[in-house]
Amino acid sequence: MFARRTGAAALALVAGTALVACGSSSSSASKPKTSTTTEPKVTGTITVSAAASLTEAFGKIGTDFSTANPGATVTFNFGSSGTLATQIQQGAPADAFASADPANVDTLIQAGLVDDRATVFANNKLVIVTKPGNPKHVKTLADLVTVGVVSLCGETVPCGKYADQVLTSAGVTIPTDKITRGADVKATLAAVTTGDADAAIVYVTDAKTAGSAVTAVTIPDDQNAIATYPIAVLKATGNAPTTQAFVAYVVGPKGQATLKSYGFLPPT
Repeated sequence: MFARRTGAAALALVAGTALVACGSSSSSASKPKTSTTTEPKVTGTITVSAAASLTEAFGKIGTDFSTANPGATVTFNFGSSGTLATQIQQGAPADAFASADPANVDTLIQAGLVDDRATVFANNKLVIVTKPGNPKHVKTLADLVTVGVVSLCGETVPCGKYADQVLTSAGVTIPTDKITRGADVKATLAAVTTGDADAAIVYVTDAKTAGSAVTAVTIPDDQNAIATYPIAVLKATGNAPTTQAFVAYVVGPKGQATLKSYGFLPPT
């Protein structure tokens, strides 16, 4: 079952045992041996499969982690969380998995592929984005019914599920012939920035990254959804020390500060 932890993950240390010689009957005693501690080496390359919405934040975190740990390199495989989970099930190489929802991590836990001590490291919200300047004056979710073409993530993609959730909660039904679906949140956002759609529902973080290429329209909290991001280590990792160190960095102060700078909310 998915385990929710919000504290920074601690790395296990293999503690050496101090061996102290027994004293002799004379006034002199054997000098105790020095206690030693062996720490796992944080070196080598690891691969992290991560939700597309983490592209910019994890790119920065990966660079910072490698700088802090010379000899360690992080490569990323970004995409829809569901697609990444399927790839892992089919044997795609990965050391850690960071999903935009708990469900896909649960799937891998149930398949016995990831450590069941998954850690929630961030939250996110949804926002409406339009073409720059909001030329069609979108103010609410209800305006999406008549705005024109609306880009949403695929129905099985986390951002698509969250979008369908907020639309249903608000009682808004967009005509199916006015909806275009993106493979992930980046493709969904691109439909607006390239002019193929008049509006989209994406994560707040992606709207922030897009900058002036879009105009963001806030979805009220009482109509919004919270996207929860867990990260877990794969049991098949070939470099557990470095993978665990990366996860610890993500949930630690420096990783959290970077995530916040990209618009992510702290875990709750």
